[in-house]
Amino acid sequence: MDSEKEFLAGYSLADYDRPSVTADVAAFMIRTEDKTSYRKNPENKLLLLLIRRGGHPYKGMWALPGGFLQRGETVEECALREIEEETTVKPVSILPVGVFSQPERDPRGWIISNAYASIISEESVRQTGCDDAADAQWFAVSFTRGEDGTYHLTLTYEDITLNAVLRAESMHFGRMSFRIIDSGGLAFDHAAIIAAALSALREEAGRYEAIFDFLPETFTLAALQKVQETIMNVSILPANFRRMVSSYVEETDEYLRGEGHRPARLYRRKQSPE
Repeated sequence: MDSEKEFLAGYSLADYDRPSVTADVAAFMIRTEDKTSYRKNPENKLLLLLIRRGGHPYKGMWALPGGFLQRGETVEECALREIEEETTVKPVSILPVGVFSQPERDPRGWIISNAYASIISEESVRQTGCDDAADAQWFAVSFTRGEDGTYHLTLTYEDITLNAVLRAESMHFGRMSFRIIDSGGLAFDHAAIIAAALSALREEAGRYEAIFDFLPETFTLAALQKVQETIMNVSILPANFRRMVSSYVEETDEYLRGEGHRPARLYRRKQSPE
């Protein structure tokens, strides 16, 4: 065979098995509760966006927004398109979480999912169930490790509670993967995807990179600290937090003013030098 043109003329993709490709998005938001009371610090909740499936398989069960890759688009474009079609929410950016390719992960056939995590600002949320989603809601997230080494993922919305149990399988390049023991009512292998997304998000938050995307352009240091504590499920002494974050933020000339408390200086994310 003398040329690449001749090679390609005789080459057929049909000679090889090919999987279908999907993208799934774990979209997180931090919602501030009890904003009107200045007598106590407002509580922050980490929330995850789920859709209730409108068709088979797993009809009526809760799942991550996602869908099939279309010809002519990248996987990232697919992820952004699907979450907007199903919920009307469009993230600014998405973080790759991993590729989920277990042969039996989807009863419809050989389907590989590329999973992403995203961060949605509270101000931008107007979610509704669209496309093939029957409903879309924000679930409060709890993700803890038990004494027996298993991980417990609890997702709560009003009177709905989903309890998944997982075990960590491996860690590669700082990213953990999980095996599902009990899916807790989540469709497909989405409990494992959510656990991996939370693990990746906590890893990013530990480097002070992801937390800024939960906040407006200017913010108080108290709000920034609360975001990191909520993501990582830890408590940090304010003095220690100010010292650790000082190289990532810069002061502005603006203040947050409200009834009953002293004005708090607003900060912004420090821009990286070019």
